[in-house]
Amino acid sequence: MRGLEWRAEIWRVLAAAVLFPVLISCISCGQQNNPGNLAGLKGTAVPIQTTRPERITIQRKVDLAGTLVSIDQARVSSEVAGMVREVLVNLGDEVPAGAVLVRLDPRELEIELRRAESQLRQTEAQLGIDGVRVKTPPPDEEIAAVRTAAANRDDARAQLERATRLRSRNLLAQADLDAAETRVKVTEAAYQAALENVHSLKASLQERRAAFELAQKKLADAVIRAPVAGSVSERLVHPGEFIRENTPVIGLVQLHPLKVSTGIQERHAAVIRPGLPVQFQVESFPGKTFEGKVAYISPAVDQGTRTFAVEVLVDNQNRQLKPGFFAKGTILVQRDENVLAVPEETISTLAGVSAVFVVEGDKVRQQTVELGAREGKYVEILSGLTGDEVLASTNLSQLANGVEVEVTD
Repeated sequence: MRGLEWRAEIWRVLAAAVLFPVLISCISCGQQNNPGNLAGLKGTAVPIQTTRPERITIQRKVDLAGTLVSIDQARVSSEVAGMVREVLVNLGDEVPAGAVLVRLDPRELEIELRRAESQLRQTEAQLGIDGVRVKTPPPDEEIAAVRTAAANRDDARAQLERATRLRSRNLLAQADLDAAETRVKVTEAAYQAALENVHSLKASLQERRAAFELAQKKLADAVIRAPVAGSVSERLVHPGEFIRENTPVIGLVQLHPLKVSTGIQERHAAVIRPGLPVQFQVESFPGKTFEGKVAYISPAVDQGTRTFAVEVLVDNQNRQLKPGFFAKGTILVQRDENVLAVPEETISTLAGVSAVFVVEGDKVRQQTVELGAREGKYVEILSGLTGDEVLASTNLSQLANGVEVEVTD
């Protein structure tokens, strides 16, 4: 890069060296018709005023251009299907978080809720709980169906023991003993079935509680509320309209604060940091300057545009700014002290080459300079001057290298 800059500087110097004599030649030709245009070329001193370079403070700036966008915006959708009963907001209304936006007809949802509640209460009754004072099912052995099956099983086992003793004394027929053994097996199977049924009821209890809670939520969702504070940017439904689930109904945008979304050239990556002040203007308020601060900086550079994303937070309590406005301004990077600068009227630019005229005795010497930032009427000098020179500030069009001058300060 330094080699390219050096070659560019050489070309600028060569262009100045070639074009300035041509310009002087053209002006000399014109002198035949208008002798007063370039008195200095005919031996008459050109009257000039002079000034000196100064040391000033310069506020460094980085240009930005971007779009104002809302920090938080949402398209509120309906989570349930139903008929729109009321739309309670209009375009431009500002609403707080939680405000009611739309109401749907709740009748079908109320029926679903009652059905889910009935099924839940049935399962709770089978498990011996009321769902209000007692919500946790008791242990399996304390549920009525299991207790009954266990009692039958225990009775059958006692009968089998008695039958076995009688049979050992040959006081009971073998068929009666076999019947007692069979009854034990039947009651044990019934006990196992009762346990499995209780386990199924407990699982069903969880499912029906979830169905009941879902029906409650759907009924509550028939009242659609604002998830965030903002202003209504879209009104997408009307009373009497039937909508499906996930149908957008209202658009909301947050107006305070806003942010300017922009891209900064990668060469400024080293100086852009969070907290830097920003000044910008929008077309809707000509002459008015708005302020903000750099808030978020992307860590990556876009390879196509060679820029990195920056977001600037902007206070908008008075709601003057709107999302979508185009913003153009500057990021105030840093202030540099003791910067060499000259008044802009001392600079002459031709073919992209800038120069000043240094007064040396009764003549001037053309000096090429490299310009930097501007601050008011002053222009920073990056190279070409030391700061001790006396510079011509008037009649620059009549000056050239070696022209005699007369200082009239």
